[in-house]
Amino acid sequence: MIPCFRVTRHIGEVIAAIGPEVDRIYCVDDCCPDGSGDFIMASVDDPRVHVLRNAANLGVGGAVMSGYRRAIEEGATVIVKVDGDGQMDPKLIMSFALPILEGEADYTKGNRFFDLSKIRDMPLIRRLGNLGLSFMAKASTGYWDVFDPTNGYTAIHSSVAARLPLDSISTRYFFETDILFRLNTLRAVVLDIPMDARYGDEVSNLKISRILGEFLVKHVRNAFKRILYNYFLRDMPIASLELTASILLLGFGVIYGGLHWWHSAQAGVGTPIGTIMIATVCIVASLQFLLAFLAYDTSNLPKRPIHLRLSRWRDARRNGGTSWN
Repeated sequence: MIPCFRVTRHIGEVIAAIGPEVDRIYCVDDCCPDGSGDFIMASVDDPRVHVLRNAANLGVGGAVMSGYRRAIEEGATVIVKVDGDGQMDPKLIMSFALPILEGEADYTKGNRFFDLSKIRDMPLIRRLGNLGLSFMAKASTGYWDVFDPTNGYTAIHSSVAARLPLDSISTRYFFETDILFRLNTLRAVVLDIPMDARYGDEVSNLKISRILGEFLVKHVRNAFKRILYNYFLRDMPIASLELTASILLLGFGVIYGGLHWWHSAQAGVGTPIGTIMIATVCIVASLQFLLAFLAYDTSNLPKRPIHLRLSRWRDARRNGGTSWN
């Protein structure tokens, strides 16, 4: 599945490099001003290619969701998303699909930081931006073991894609990270696939300096929603109590210490040692509880792929609930 927006210079080469292991190729013309859809239909002679057209520009995330919907409707097994600008090597498609087909993962994504010797090929501003975005993404998505969250080379099992709230996922550049957040709420297994960074004469529409502020706000929002859902609504492990204790102790320590310091400053006297110790102990204890929560959260990663169960449930529903094989 290839989102197409101003990629007419490279899309032909990308499609030509896709091997016979792929049954169908969806090219999503996201209301491209260059007429990507018409260009593909006129210049590409591959019976696997199907051009989808968005009536309005929905952004790269919106184009991906359009491709997901069509692939799910037409019975796809694994949906691989490749950009049309030539940055992603189509020869790696099976590297992304195999872990899903073999039952090791529900979703795979590229990681351009795996081979440190190749990182220098990535522009410095992208390296720094991806480092910052990766740390924020770990906290907001709960996948502490994955990196390079804005990498758009991905693959997903269609049964898992069908469970995603496609209408709620961000339609712009935040969509890769937003999908990871949604996958965590499903407890899907995500796996990084090593790949090299490839940069040529393509023009990137993603400007790190423009999206850092927007991404920060959305990461904080998703982190809050993930913690609320995973630790207070769906389940309540010991980490829930640790986080609650951390928040209460920190709030009490800051408010108690701040109020007494203010009253002492107004009266022109020193704050009593006992008061200082109470506030200090509460704040230090809150940090200890917070570290305990983070230790639990970083180890609380999904371990069993869900697409195997989802596929069985789907087959059972098709058979009227009479078979789980």
